[in-house]
Amino acid sequence: MGRKRGNSEGTIFFHRAKGLWCAQVSAGRGADGRLKRYTVYGKTRQEVAAKLAELSLKAARGLLPVPEAITFAEWAASWLERKAKEVRPKTVHAYRQDLAPMLREIGHLRLQALRPHHLRAALDRLQDAGLSRRALREALMLTRSILREALKVDLIPRNPAEALEVRLPKAPPAARVLLPEEVPAFLAAAQEERLYPALYLILTTGLRRGEVCGLRWEDVDLQGWTLTVRGNRTTLGGKVLESLPKTERALRTVHLSPDTVAVLRDWKALQEEERRGAGEAWEETGYVFTNPLGLPIHPDTLNRVLWRVCDRAGLPRLRVHDLRHTHATLLLRRGVPVEVVSEKLGHSTPAFTLSQYRHVLPEERRQYALNLSELIGGGSKAKA
Repeated sequence: MGRKRGNSEGTIFFHRAKGLWCAQVSAGRGADGRLKRYTVYGKTRQEVAAKLAELSLKAARGLLPVPEAITFAEWAASWLERKAKEVRPKTVHAYRQDLAPMLREIGHLRLQALRPHHLRAALDRLQDAGLSRRALREALMLTRSILREALKVDLIPRNPAEALEVRLPKAPPAARVLLPEEVPAFLAAAQEERLYPALYLILTTGLRRGEVCGLRWEDVDLQGWTLTVRGNRTTLGGKVLESLPKTERALRTVHLSPDTVAVLRDWKALQEEERRGAGEAWEETGYVFTNPLGLPIHPDTLNRVLWRVCDRAGLPRLRVHDLRHTHATLLLRRGVPVEVVSEKLGHSTPAFTLSQYRHVLPEERRQYALNLSELIGGGSKAKA
């Protein structure tokens, strides 16, 4: 009598319906008590035998987890439930918020099908969508912890988030702000664009791209020279998302300069002309910045407009966010108190404003190259 095969040795047979050789190896019983098997196929018996040998070796070493259909999102939900019993509710809420971007990217994938390249691609997409490095770091840290627990209970053979190729994307290049002498050429080139008022508004108020795209006329008071930031219209994973402002301080009222009010009034008049010209095709959405048919502009449209302006003005290409950097830097350079700038930008603290937006201009570097005698008050300022 032949020796009975062990669970990890598997069997080979010809699958007539598929017309292929087939091999199966047992991986034990799942949570439902049913026997779980791995199945491989091949055109020849030798091919299948090689695949079976690899599976059997992994099974013998305990590297072949019981097949489960659970997704990353489902396992993450159970992980969060367990954490809710260990940490404060506020902490769990923060976990849910920090993990949300990653769940949108990979939550639908089976836990056991997750590979390092999935995480790499997810991080790249999130960075391209504008997620900050802090948010990327938190999302990756939580993903590692969730997968680490799955590894401990033998749901996965290894943690794909621990692999060497899964690292945070490189830091984006430092912001490039417009120098004061570059602003006139920039504005002259921008006036040729239909959406010039949107770029002008960002440059004169420091609004974020999403805040400008989410701005509605009901939030603009041209008589009182103010606007209130109440919405945010951004992109993530190729889709446009509408949400509340990023933080409580981002929900704010911003005072407008006379020039900015004049530009917005001209834009509103142009929009009225477009409404009359479009007739029944016009969509009344209430947004400030719309296409010629009244629909809100896609946030990425501003990127393309800005690049055309920079090319026309002979300037290096900027990001829309660099106009916000420029606004903050010019204010600080003129001596506007950092507390005022921080409130205008909707930052959490003045310290954050200084750390993120105080880009030193070349003229300032020369201005503060002082002699020792000047520093101690014994001489006049050096000439650059």
